[in-house]
Amino acid sequence: MEATGAKMRRLMRDLHNKVGFIIVSLVIIYALSGIVQTYRDTSFMKHEIKNEKIIDAHLDAEKLGKAIKQRELKIEKTEGAILYFKDGSYNTETGEVKYVTKEWYSWIKPFTELHKSNSKGIIHYFTVIFAVALFFMCVSAFWMFKPGTKAFSSGVILTVLGIIASIILVLLS
Repeated sequence: MEATGAKMRRLMRDLHNKVGFIIVSLVIIYALSGIVQTYRDTSFMKHEIKNEKIIDAHLDAEKLGKAIKQRELKIEKTEGAILYFKDGSYNTETGEVKYVTKEWYSWIKPFTELHKSNSKGIIHYFTVIFAVALFFMCVSAFWMFKPGTKAFSSGVILTVLGIIASIILVLLS
């Protein structure tokens, strides 16, 4: 008859294995879309969209930036009634604004939206369940090896190193 500790280790190993296979595709999606999110301030995986519209006339840089949803918009030069900014221009007399935005391709956008779910959307249930599954994977890893073995001890050491690295990363950001 197996000891209680051995039964628990076997159960946790089996659950760890099954949950891992269930969430492997989700981990890949989150990992790849997380990389894309990291470079959201660049042109990586984006295409240009040319925008032309009429907005209120006589706006200053701050109000113009809000009107076209561009943070920290800076006027680079002025020629008569035309204000030029990065990738665009604005006619202060007519309110005509022309500018280029860079947006993710349509097939990437749904993946990046997973990182921005909130409690109002139905997708938040999915993200919470996924987070709980990842937490379970972390905790259940400690039942993979018998305490006192070399594999278990090195796992604990690596975990402590990971915690220290995470704290340093948070403090540096």
